[in-house]
Amino acid sequence: METTFMGYRRPDHTVGVRNYLAIIPSVFCANTTVEKIASQIPGSVPMPHVVGCAQVGFDLELTARTLKSMACHPNVGAVLIIGLGCERFNPQELLDAVRETQKPVAMFIIQNEGGTSATIRRAVEAGKEMKATLDQMKREPCPLSALMVATKCGGTDATSGLAANPAVGCAMDRLVAAGGSAILSECNELLGTEDYLARRAVSPEVARKVYDAIYGIEDVLRSGLDPTLPANRNFLISRGNFDGGVSSIVEKALGGVHKSGTSPIVDVIEYATRPELDKHGLFLMDYESHDGEVVTGMIGCGAQLVAFTTGRGNPTGHPIAPVIKITGNSRTFHSMEENFDFDASSIISEGRPVDEVGHQLLDLIVRVASGELTSAERFGGTELFCVGRRHGYRRKTREELWAGHSCPL
Repeated sequence: METTFMGYRRPDHTVGVRNYLAIIPSVFCANTTVEKIASQIPGSVPMPHVVGCAQVGFDLELTARTLKSMACHPNVGAVLIIGLGCERFNPQELLDAVRETQKPVAMFIIQNEGGTSATIRRAVEAGKEMKATLDQMKREPCPLSALMVATKCGGTDATSGLAANPAVGCAMDRLVAAGGSAILSECNELLGTEDYLARRAVSPEVARKVYDAIYGIEDVLRSGLDPTLPANRNFLISRGNFDGGVSSIVEKALGGVHKSGTSPIVDVIEYATRPELDKHGLFLMDYESHDGEVVTGMIGCGAQLVAFTTGRGNPTGHPIAPVIKITGNSRTFHSMEENFDFDASSIISEGRPVDEVGHQLLDLIVRVASGELTSAERFGGTELFCVGRRHGYRRKTREELWAGHSCPL
């Protein structure tokens, strides 16, 4: 097994696996300007989104946290910030955060520059200089302890829990054993696994945080759905999951949890919040929602790439982190081969050991970390960049959440 990968060392002691010039709007009003700037700087990455204004409280905090985590991410070598000038989220916060990382950054405010054309002209000039500097940077050998991988499943079928997810889990165990880190999330798809995950926690307090996360999302679901309605009885699995042989959310969870391997859970972390640099291992990110918000949150926690399993097929990518597509379904692999990076179906079709396939998957992860492009990167997929939202829900206290549960702690 490789013990190093070729990455970009950053002044803040993080390591990137890509070296992007990210062009980030502070508010959706600047999206068109951002895209036009990017069109004139080959190789730059525009990051349009739908937030930045008319937000309050924790919802606004999530937006600020997410945009800062993207701009400060180790896969981003330089940043252009484009603001409007009257938005709720202050772009100066973003500028200050990036400056702390010591990477090149410039900010342009459309209202201050005199409109779209002037903003584009000045930003393109600054961006081309930044891009030229980035193009001179070289990869260096970096230890696997500097690598963090987000784990995700989407378009799950029956083969996901039998092959693809166990292969990812094995790869994550090897990565953690080498000093690296992995993240598990999607707490809405972990219902029924809380006791199992809590037993893997490194301390009683981390175990309590596992219960907090899963009981918390269960409370969110109860507050928004009437479980007596027939249409809601399988509300946590999609039609594609059901057609693919997954009968319930608990069955899906028991397969999905295999992505985490068997390593101890060292901490439960918040959305788009990076753990301390000296803390390594398996983390659980306390969040739920669709693929884009969850993936963006884990990348915001510091994950440089994503191991994404899918039995049904999924072509999506993220603008600043390579997404490795893995399947355990041989039919899906052969019908959508151009959208996949790894076929784990031989675990089922040939009886190959999970450990052997997982070892090969980690080799691929190291190659991608060193610069090998994924399918989603070749197609230019960016659909998975979505900022997490919280529309007025207040997380209950631990005592409130645990009421009615037979928690062993």
